[in-house]
Formats: sequence, structure tokens, C-alpha cells
Amino acid sequence: MTQAGSLQGKKGLIVGIANEQSIAWGCARAMRDAGAELAVTWFNDKARAYVEPLARRLDADIAMALDVEQPGAIEAVFEAIASRWGRLDFVLHSIAFAPRSDLHGRVADCSREGFARAMDISCHSFARMARLAEPLMSEGGSLMTMSYIGAEEVIPDYGVMGPVKAALEASVRYLACELGPRGIRVNAISPGPLATRAASGIPNFEALLAQTARRAPLRRLVDIAEVGALCAFLAGDGAKAITGNTLYVDAGYHILG
Repeated sequence: MTQAGSLQGKKGLIVGIANEQSIAWGCARAMRDAGAELAVTWFNDKARAYVEPLARRLDADIAMALDVEQPGAIEAVFEAIASRWGRLDFVLHSIAFAPRSDLHGRVADCSREGFARAMDISCHSFARMARLAEPLMSEGGSLMTMSYIGAEEVIPDYGVMGPVKAALEASVRYLACELGPRGIRVNAISPGPLATRAASGIPNFEALLAQTARRAPLRRLVDIAEVGALCAFLAGDGAKAITGNTLYVDAGYHILG
């Protein structure tokens, strides 16, 4: 058995690295530093140029493309994991998307197609990964995804991603209940706002960062290393009794109401 703070001997999949500012990169570094062997994905050929060097820095056993909208793409990643490792201990899902025209408008005006795409990429893809991870986690495991406080309260300009993240957090609870008998834990992590490429699409994002730093009890923003530390803990044996939660790493901002 590994020590509570160690991921030695554990194997995990990281989905969502885009560059060195990505939350997923902070998590991958923390997990690798704790001893885990990693599989990582990139979105497309353009992203590959940024992610492949990071995968080498992680000594990733598996590195491949993953566009969750493409039929069979998620299955191909899990087939590669099954072939190379034969098992899996944790998955980090850190992807989200909404078409710009829908993200920048009112929820009431969101197109049917845009809402469906945002839900498929940001939420349903996690459920699909959970289904494929289940048979590889015969000795239990940890599934993690990224949310935001806009799932539970209205954040100006967060738009359609609020309902989508709310659905993601509800999915976490249902998946935790369904997979719990197999020893598989499912949790959402809710960081404070971070200056990532994905977040840059949110209107007035710089103002949101400034307001958060000013109001948070710790009077600062968080960074990707702090999010990574929490995820490394959740992937390990010390978190074996933690499931079905949304855990905040936001300098306390969520307590303000």
C-alpha cells in the first residue's frame, strides 16, 4: 500500500492540458511529483505543439490526441490505456467549452445547438470517461473534474457555463453513488478564477479576477499549483473516504454568499 501522500505505483489520465497556464498542467505536475505515471492528451494538432513538450517533461507513458466531440476518440484513449497499463487509478477531467456567441449572451438567448455543445463537451464527456474508466478501476479509483462557483450562484458574464457546471456537479453526485460500491470516488474541484486560456473567453474576466482577489478572505487569487496539490491528494489513498463532493480551492471566496 502506498503512503497517504504518495502516488507511487498509481497510473492516471490527465485531460485538459493546453499550455503551462492550464489548471490540468498544475495538477499533472503535482501528481507526477508525487510519483504517479501519467497519460496525457491534447485537443488537436495545433495544441500538440504546446502539449507534447509538457508530456515529455512529465515522462508521460501515453500521449495522444483527444477531441471529445469526435466519435470513438474517448474510446481510443481508454483502449490505449488498457493496452499499455491494463488498469487505471485516477482520471482528471479539465475541459470546458461554449461557443463564443452563446457564452457572451444571456442564458435566455443561448442557442439550442450551443447549449448542447457546451453540455456535451463540458459535462457529458466526464460521464463517458467514468463509464470507460470503471472496468479499469477494479481496485477502486478516483475521478475528478473541474467546476466553478458559477454553478451555484449567478456570476456576471458566466452565462451558459453556469447551468452547465451545475449539471456537472449534479453528475458528480450521481456518479459517486453509482460507482461507490466499486470503490471509485468521484469529486468536483471548484477553483477560484484563474488566468487560463479557457477562462479568457469570459467577458470582463480581468474585472472578475480583481474583484475575487479583493473580496476573498485570504485577499488573493489561487494558482494552478494549489489546485494541483488538492487533486494529487484526491487521487491518493488518503482520500479514500471522500466522494460526491465539490471541494473549493478559492482562497475562501465561496463562503461569502
